[in-house]
Order: sequence, then structure tokens, then C-alpha cells
Amino acid sequence: MKPNLLIVDDEEHTREGLELALEDKFEIFLASSAEEAFNALEAEKFEVVLTDLRMSGESGMSVIDFTIRHAPEAICIMMTAYGEVDIAVEAMKRGAFDFLSKPVNLERLELLIRRGLNERTLKQENKDLHQRLDKTYSFDGILGKSTALEKVLEQVQLVGPSKATVLVTGETGTGKELIAQAIHQNSDRSRGPFVPVHCAALPSNLLESEIFGHEKGAFTGAVEKRVGRFESADKGTLFLDEIGEIDSSTQVKLLRFLESKSIERLGSAKTIDLDVRLVCATNRDLRGMTEKGEFREDLFYRMNVVTVHLPPLRERGDDISLLLHHFLKHFAQENGFDIPLLSPDAMSILEKYSWPGNVRELRNFCENLVVLKRGLEVTPYDLDIRFSSNDTKEINSSKMPLEVPHLSVQENEKRLLRNALVQSGGNRTRAAELMGISRRTLHRKLEKWPELDHK
Repeated sequence: MKPNLLIVDDEEHTREGLELALEDKFEIFLASSAEEAFNALEAEKFEVVLTDLRMSGESGMSVIDFTIRHAPEAICIMMTAYGEVDIAVEAMKRGAFDFLSKPVNLERLELLIRRGLNERTLKQENKDLHQRLDKTYSFDGILGKSTALEKVLEQVQLVGPSKATVLVTGETGTGKELIAQAIHQNSDRSRGPFVPVHCAALPSNLLESEIFGHEKGAFTGAVEKRVGRFESADKGTLFLDEIGEIDSSTQVKLLRFLESKSIERLGSAKTIDLDVRLVCATNRDLRGMTEKGEFREDLFYRMNVVTVHLPPLRERGDDISLLLHHFLKHFAQENGFDIPLLSPDAMSILEKYSWPGNVRELRNFCENLVVLKRGLEVTPYDLDIRFSSNDTKEINSSKMPLEVPHLSVQENEKRLLRNALVQSGGNRTRAAELMGISRRTLHRKLEKWPELDHK
């Protein structure tokens, strides 16, 4: 696609002359005043803004200032009359890329534009590189020290530099997109785009257009051309999450891409060749789906060149404490709170808990704990009141010992009373039954420890 160029000049013959000279290489937009330029800059994205200095109404300096504020990614070039060099230099101090005198030398103008676009590309690549290094998406940034995770990272290290299509499998919440990012970052495409598509989040009638794009008028509501995610991922990686949710029509087109490395937009017969690496992910049994006729077998084998299986958190016991400390610190710093301290008993419970929602559940639990925790130390009682009723039952019945050896008799009794009140939902009669004591005895203990009574 040609870069968008905005020409701002109140002289009609100058605008038209520049348009004629540059229209082969740029998508030209014209403005006869600063006010028209402001409107254009709010409505469109421009790579280049070429403006005259002297105009009726507001000057070209206003156009430069407005562009720097509203479209800082655009390069600005000022056109000046002879003898206005000082003003042009002031424009460059404000953020203009360069200037040239009228009458415009077209060769010098094209040279300036090319140089400006090249510099902009280098700056953006440098910015993207620093952002990638700052994020935890990099290979070294994935948290975990368990043997199960180490095996996954070894696979990522091996498959990353290849061109192979990768299928990432695992339960919901295990971090499949994070692994896809790591594969991308450890490939020779790491300077290219990483484009994710969450297939289950889009209706089937929109998913095909989202992935492959469409032409204007391709279907009802297609009022303009749309570039799809495949084209956006050219020279990079396209990540299709929840691939098992795509319909048969999209499956056919996806198979064609894997066979030919080309696509067609909806409503077009033109073939577009692309250099895109495909990484897919699913929490479903695709092999079983192929046997039932719910997923194309030929597409499954095309996608399943390399499979990376991400284990659930219950198989990564050595990683739980590391993840807990990381997320508690992260959310505490984000909210300006102190970092909660997990007591040994609380940590023991959390390490034994099965985490059916995997890392996503653990992350949400940590955010909830940071926001709602009263006091700094996290005790087993704090865990009881934050897990759902089913989870609390699992923790209390099969994970939590009735007594904690290093606590005194009174502390253990107090702890058991807390748990009984939580499990009974504050019902004193039921709490007394759980503890094997009379309701009158429970009442006396609550008078002794009134802070336990949340009724």
C-alpha cells in the first residue's frame, strides 16, 4: 500500500503540480488551508505532511504544531520562500523533519521524503525492540523452573528458528499465547509483527473477513476495503488461538494458505502471496474432532507439523510459589499497596491446590488478594474466604491439615473455629457441629475471640 501524503498549500497550481508529480508513489490528500489540514489529520493517518509556510489564515507552522501533537509518527516537511531560512529552522526545532525552498525541486523533495521515512522506520524498529525486551514475552522472561516447563522451553528453543507451523496445546489459562510469543521472539521474524487472533471471540461470519480481509462491497456492510490479519502479519507471525472453533469455510481457506502461502480477500479473485509463519493453539482434542468429522483431517496434519504441549499448573508444582510471589509483587506495585506476605501454612495450601483455571486463575487470585486483603500477612483463613465454595471445600477437606504442628493449642483452636465458621457460612449451629462442640461452648469461644464472628 502506498504511504499517505498530505499536501497543504493555498495555491491551487502548487497543490495540483505536486499531486501530479507524486501520485505514482503516494496516496495524495490535498488541503488549501491549515483548517482543512487539521480536519484531514484527525480523519486519516499520514506518513508524510508537506506544508507551505505562508498561507491565508493560520500559517504552516500551525500545521507543524498540530501534526506533532496529533500525528507524531508523521514526518513533516516545510516549504518556504527564499530568505525564510530562520523560520524554517524554527519549524525543525518544533519537530519538522526538514525544509526546502520554493520553487520546489522535485528530486530533492523525493529524496527528503525517502530519507524521512527510512529514519522513521528505524526509530520504530528500535522502539519495538526495546518494548519486546521490556515485556515478559521473551524466552528468558517466562516464569518457571519446573522440569515440565523446562521441556516446553527446550522445544521453543529448537522450533523457534525454523519455518515450521506450530500447534500449541494445553488447558485454558496455561499461557499458550505466551509460548507463541516466545516462538516468535526466538525466530528470525522477531523484528516483524506478531498478530494474534482469538477465533472464539468472533462470530463465524466475521472471522473469515477478519483473518483474510475483504474488498469493498464483498458483502452487506462492507463499505470499504479491509486488510486482514494475514496481510498485517506479513514477514512475521500470525497466532490463531482456539483454532478448533473455526468453521468449515475458514478451514478450507486456511488449508489453502498452508499449501500455497497465498490468500484471497473476500470479494476478490486476486491472489496475494505472503511470508507468514502460522502458530495455532487449542484447548480441544483436535484429533478426536477429526475422527468425528468436526475438523478437517488434512488441515489438522498441515497444522500439526510441530506440537508444543503446555502442561497444566498442577503439573508444575515447583513454579507455584515463584508465580505467586511474582504476581503479588506486580499487583501490589501497580496499586501502590504493600506486598502481602504468605504465611508458611498459606503457602503450603496454595502449593497443594489444583488450580483448575491454571496460571490465569492464580493471577486473578493474586490481584484479588492484593486489593481485598486487610493486613499484611496472608493466613489460611484469608484463603478460605477468597476461594469459591467448591474450591474451599477441596482445600479444607483434602489439602489443609486439621492442626498445624508449630502453633499452640489455643492458636490451633482459633484457626479451626475460623474454618468452621467459613464452611458453615456463619451458621453457628452448623459450625458447632463441624467442631464437635455444643452451641453454648461455641458462643463462649466467640465472646473470647469476637474478631472471628462475621455474622
